[in-house]
Amino acid sequence: MAKEAAQRVSQEKFLTFLLGEEEYGIEILKVREIIGMMDITPVPQTPPFIKGVINLRGKVIPVLDLRLKFGMEECQPDERTCIIVVEIQGYEGPMLMGVVVDRVREVLSITSEEIAPPPPMGFSVEASYILGMARHEERVKILLDIDRILSLEELQSVPSEDQPGRQESSESKRAEA
Repeated sequence: MAKEAAQRVSQEKFLTFLLGEEEYGIEILKVREIIGMMDITPVPQTPPFIKGVINLRGKVIPVLDLRLKFGMEECQPDERTCIIVVEIQGYEGPMLMGVVVDRVREVLSITSEEIAPPPPMGFSVEASYILGMARHEERVKILLDIDRILSLEELQSVPSEDQPGRQESSESKRAEA
């Protein structure tokens, strides 16, 4: 009987990474690859946490700095800083996005029993992008819903070749104004 109950507990895999001393995780199924830091081309008039774009094997991919998005202090990249390329639900469908993190840790299997809902943060704190808090090996890891890291308005400001109609629609909106 106990064996059957243990099999019913779902288990998900998360890629864990560090921002400062805090450990975070994202669903491994959203991760396409992990690459070292590379030259990022800045894009004018984007939010400060959008570092710019990279050319990854001929594909232009926007890059987001999670430290800046979360209101943390910006730090200089080192040999452990990397970009996690994830597939998110973009403005007009799936799109690739790079996420700068301080260091990738490991892939963990976390059971649903180890995940607690996010605690109430109050009215002024936006936390819809937190899937839950994983209690694993005496530490708490913040599990992120990578699809919700950016709001719809922020997604519309993200440069991407995967969304060719977005540029045209914003130009036509300016023409109408």
